[in-house]
Amino acid sequence: MHKSSWKSRRLGRRNQWQNPRFQQHSSNARWDTRTQQSPPDSDHDEEEGPSTSSSTAGSSSVPDLPGYYFDAEKNRYFRLLPGHNNCNPLTRESIQQKEMEHKRLRLLEEEDKQKKKITRMGFNAYSLLQKSKLGFLSVPSYCRLAHELRVSCMQRKKVQIHSSDPSALASDRFNLILADTNSDRLFTVNDVKVGGSKYGIISLRGLKTPTLRVHMHENLYFTNRKVNSVCWASLNHLDSHILLCLMGIAETPGCATLLPASLFVSSHTAGDRPGMLCSFRIPGAWSCAWSMNSQANNCFSTGLSRWVLVTNVVTGHRQSFGTSSDVLAQQFAAMTPLLFNGCRSGEIFAIDMRCRNEGKNWKTTRLFHHSAVTSVQILQEEKCLMASDMAGTIKLWDLRTTKCVKQYEGHVNEYALLPLHVHEEEGIVVAVGQDCYTRIWSLHDAQLLRTIPSPHPTSRANIPSVAFSSRLGGPRGAPGLLMAVQQDLYCFSYS
Repeated sequence: MHKSSWKSRRLGRRNQWQNPRFQQHSSNARWDTRTQQSPPDSDHDEEEGPSTSSSTAGSSSVPDLPGYYFDAEKNRYFRLLPGHNNCNPLTRESIQQKEMEHKRLRLLEEEDKQKKKITRMGFNAYSLLQKSKLGFLSVPSYCRLAHELRVSCMQRKKVQIHSSDPSALASDRFNLILADTNSDRLFTVNDVKVGGSKYGIISLRGLKTPTLRVHMHENLYFTNRKVNSVCWASLNHLDSHILLCLMGIAETPGCATLLPASLFVSSHTAGDRPGMLCSFRIPGAWSCAWSMNSQANNCFSTGLSRWVLVTNVVTGHRQSFGTSSDVLAQQFAAMTPLLFNGCRSGEIFAIDMRCRNEGKNWKTTRLFHHSAVTSVQILQEEKCLMASDMAGTIKLWDLRTTKCVKQYEGHVNEYALLPLHVHEEEGIVVAVGQDCYTRIWSLHDAQLLRTIPSPHPTSRANIPSVAFSSRLGGPRGAPGLLMAVQQDLYCFSYS
């Protein structure tokens, strides 16, 4: 009895596989009839591979099989290889990388074809002029919307960089760029091919259309330590020095170095005397900031692991404040003697520089994010603060009520210390995500105005560094965005 029932079930399953309707349904649920003739782990399938326009199995209606990837365009499964003992493994990471690269190339092609990129319905110059003439727009609102319109129409152009060592320009990669207050100089940190970093200053005075040409001034300073943080410092005069925080390596401790801009050939202005070069032994500094407040004159701050250290450059006096987390971002307020700090724990707090570190009232304003804070920016009237974190969240905080008033969506970050750029004159916010896309938002209504793909393939080592200014090249310069990636420098200027 038992043997006959087992035979009937086996015969029933055989009849089901011979039924063409069942075969069609089964091929849609797992793989098509071609995979029955050629198994999914065959060499032919591995060489052919999925198309770059395909989607993952989790985003389609087909079931997700462990160890396999479904290609929607070819309507079949491919085996995911472990990645070892294979010169060209098919892994989820490689599939995602191909899809991201396909998306980037498509967006670049659209950017080159589309001359005007309008981000909102009815958002054009004619409608703005009509509303302004009819009195529907105030002068500040009209200027802000006009800037947003120009941002959406910026065109990418490659900048020609001239240097005394052309071979270095072809091999050294841009790691960081930082514009000074007047936006006529650009401090650069370049990764050298043999290892380590070197510094340079690019003069932006020749950055004029149609030929965009700049000159890089270099010096002999070279370091094999990682540069954690950089900011301009005004010791002798405005932006006379560059403050760098260097990580320690082996037996060499970390330090904060004041590098005079006059050390760079032809980078100083007429009448500028050589600046003071000094270094302070500071272990493991994550961030730094220079004070422009008169009550903390000639002082800079460094964010350490569970400490904030404020140092006077002239007297050498130090003041330390203990914290409960690593300080990853800092900025001094200009009108009030406050130092704002962003921590790995997600806390943002301000230090009142008039209080001693022994007291209990030095920590004033306290704000909280759900992830590590990577950047803090104080707005001009010092009533609001903008912060970004490692969860990709960008928030605008009201310092009077300690409440979040706006949130800017779309930023991508998981673990990197990515800066945030706020420009109130144009009313925009700029940030580069870990996906290598540069996003520009409206400061006033948090509307995403522009998403700019990187000119180079997306990777963790190719995250662009950007600098935005309303006067690129000095007082007579035009607004625009500078983007440095690999060995190239690009300018997105207003058209």
